[in-house]
Amino acid sequence: MPGGRAAYMPRMTASGPVPGLPFVKMHGAGNDFVIIDSRQGPARMRPALVRAIGDRHRGVGFDQLAELRAGEGGADLLLDFWNSDGSRAGACGNATRCVADRVMRERSADALTIRTARGVLRAERRGGQVWVNMGPPLLNWSDVPLAGPADTLSLPIAGAPAAVGMGNPHCVFFTPDAEAVALTERGPKIEHHPLFPQATNVEFVSLLAPDRLRMRVWERGAGVTLACGSGACAVAVAAVRRLITGRQVDIVADGGLLQVDWRDDGVWLTGPVATVFEGVLGADFLDGAA
Repeated sequence: MPGGRAAYMPRMTASGPVPGLPFVKMHGAGNDFVIIDSRQGPARMRPALVRAIGDRHRGVGFDQLAELRAGEGGADLLLDFWNSDGSRAGACGNATRCVADRVMRERSADALTIRTARGVLRAERRGGQVWVNMGPPLLNWSDVPLAGPADTLSLPIAGAPAAVGMGNPHCVFFTPDAEAVALTERGPKIEHHPLFPQATNVEFVSLLAPDRLRMRVWERGAGVTLACGSGACAVAVAAVRRLITGRQVDIVADGGLLQVDWRDDGVWLTGPVATVFEGVLGADFLDGAA
């Protein structure tokens, strides 16, 4: 990627161009994102810049960053995901919903196909809500992936969690009281457990009702987040496999309510979406992050 100010398209205002990089801040149930639109040019993100934007004191702050790129291979657009520590994220359900909401409004459309590292995902607007099909869950140990053969329904880890791949790995613990879990202590230890060669997202879950679960999340590369879309999908899949719930389930996260429907064609996710603000990253900030 070219460095310096010339690498960024200026934002046009009534008084002329404003040098810098436009962005949008969005969230889905408190799971917050910076959205960068690179559909008119090359991909711009790199680890150092992602970390700078993700700094909640000196940058904007986010759980994940999503960069839009022009569609190819039959998809309407491409999405790349980054964690706040500068690492890549293979999937991000809530960010996908946020982007889908924005692009569908832009196009006056009710459906969209989005290519991600997970594959081509379909998003639909139904009854005012944006649903995204996160694809079939990955349940074989090598697909999650795990470091070696193991029963993904009951891992050889204290607490016997389940493992689910949703384009990124998840480790799901069922516990009588998710509120009582010391998330900041247990989360990072499980994230880097040797059974997960690519590290893992970690969810602690308790049953509230036959179709309602409480979820708390430690995300790989981001830490504690208020919600996690792919995590909600993984939790629902693990709950069905454990015969705890049916395939349609409400997931109560710290930041709000997510709904999951595990169908024959994949795991569908919906929940709240909000645009917080739009802005421009200044040229001096971009130069400092180069």
